[in-house]
Amino acid sequence: MNDEQVAMDLIIHAGNAKSLAMEAIGAAKKSEFDEAKEKLRLAGESLQTAHVLQTEILEYSLGSSGVSMLMVHAQDQLMDAMTILAMAGEFMDLYKLVYTNIPAARRDA
Repeated sequence: MNDEQVAMDLIIHAGNAKSLAMEAIGAAKKSEFDEAKEKLRLAGESLQTAHVLQTEILEYSLGSSGVSMLMVHAQDQLMDAMTILAMAGEFMDLYKLVYTNIPAARRDA
């Protein structure tokens, strides 16, 4: 697999992880915690695949003299996905706490 294809695969998996994490937040906001948990699990799987690709990239490019802009973008997407996934878990916990302690809040979601 060439560098461009690996970078594109990294972008795809990181993007999927970000989208699923955002969907998890949306589900938690509607107090659909089982769905939110599943979306977060799927996001974690996509992020793990992206992380494996990143490791391959790093191992392969140790002797390389340059890094393409596409590869920089791919790495940026991975970092964004990792941040959003962590935040999605926190939002899910927060919504659960709010809805457990303030049942009337569910009607406004």
